[in-house]
Amino acid sequence: MATYLVTGAAGFIANRVARDLAADHQVVAVDNVNDYYDVRLKEHRIEQLRGVEFHRLDIENRAALAELFARHRFDAVINLAARAGVRYSMVNPTVYMTTNAMGSLNLIDLMREHDVKKYVLASTSSLYAGQPMPFVESLPVNTPISPYAASKKVAEVMAYSYHFLYGLDVSIVRYFTVYGPAGRPDMSIFRFIKWIDRGEPIEIFGDGSQSRDFTYVDDIAAGTIAATRPVGYEIINLGGGNNPISINRVIEVLEGLLGKKARINHHPFHKADMVSTWADISKAKRLLDWEPKISLEEGLERCVRWYVDHLPWSSTLELGSE
Repeated sequence: MATYLVTGAAGFIANRVARDLAADHQVVAVDNVNDYYDVRLKEHRIEQLRGVEFHRLDIENRAALAELFARHRFDAVINLAARAGVRYSMVNPTVYMTTNAMGSLNLIDLMREHDVKKYVLASTSSLYAGQPMPFVESLPVNTPISPYAASKKVAEVMAYSYHFLYGLDVSIVRYFTVYGPAGRPDMSIFRFIKWIDRGEPIEIFGDGSQSRDFTYVDDIAAGTIAATRPVGYEIINLGGGNNPISINRVIEVLEGLLGKKARINHHPFHKADMVSTWADISKAKRLLDWEPKISLEEGLERCVRWYVDHLPWSSTLELGSE
């Protein structure tokens, strides 16, 4: 039985990772439970962390982290704690740098001190802006177009430095538009379900033809756990790997599942957004023996089912800033 430190465990993806790991391993999980979006949803996820040692702790707090490292002998650190969201990073860029960069540095430096050799870092497909699709990990990603993407790039290159200097084994997993039940309410899938169900207009920046490589959360969690195996230093895409799916198609599927027609308000396309994302996942298949299993239609059906099963509470969740 291995012992894992999982950060960001009140968040969408890390919560799933921690729960899956806890079936067979000891899991110590942390999250500062900030109010970037409705804290009630984070508390709902924390309630699911059965068999997990959970601490309300900020990875920016090195002293508090040091106490955890002193009490436990971790086999690996899975760092999914992050300030997410492209647009909000333009409003408050400082917190993105302090959490995504400095928080990550706290973790890997404590790993060095305590001789913890395996580090898994969650990164983002946002780094591929302006690159040819499908995105491969070898593409140069030196021109991030948002503070969010820039802060993730910092975390990636600092992890490489610690790999080079101190022998840390590093898997950087770049996620592509993750969705699923109890997903982030600041992201499009949750928003669309709520707005269509309530008969409120959907707010779309652009004409809806922009597309994403949507990836179901259970698949992402499985890939993240697979990334704990030794690789040296590797950047690995975790995405759907198929042709990207347009926002208009997502809305069409949700209309069918909810039995309601969407009302749509179009706004100008946002400069910091990407037109399309599409992952080349051949490296994940080769190194991790991983590929996604859940189709968009099945995944969206599960999202709608969760939303309906948790009414009226789910309809009252505050959406936050996309």
